[in-house]
Amino acid sequence: MTIESLKKRALRDPDVKMEYEALHAEFDLIDQLITMRSQAGLTQEQVALRMNTQKSNISRLERGNGNPSWATLVKYAHACGFNLALQPLKQ
Repeated sequence: MTIESLKKRALRDPDVKMEYEALHAEFDLIDQLITMRSQAGLTQEQVALRMNTQKSNISRLERGNGNPSWATLVKYAHACGFNLALQPLKQ
């Protein structure tokens, strides 16, 4: 069984699907953070140095552990050479 077939099977359950969709935004944010750092060609340690923090904090942020403030997310984006902005939902 592939991951995709397992995912499709699991998502047939309405409760699983609801939980999965509730986490979608969080997974999107994590993906965006890692993409910013990768596009900047930086390691977690380099981002941590630019943010004046520990590498372990960057690792936790990229794993989705914790509840970062807006200021922390902006500092992360700036450390990677990006701006952070909110956009309207796509319809």
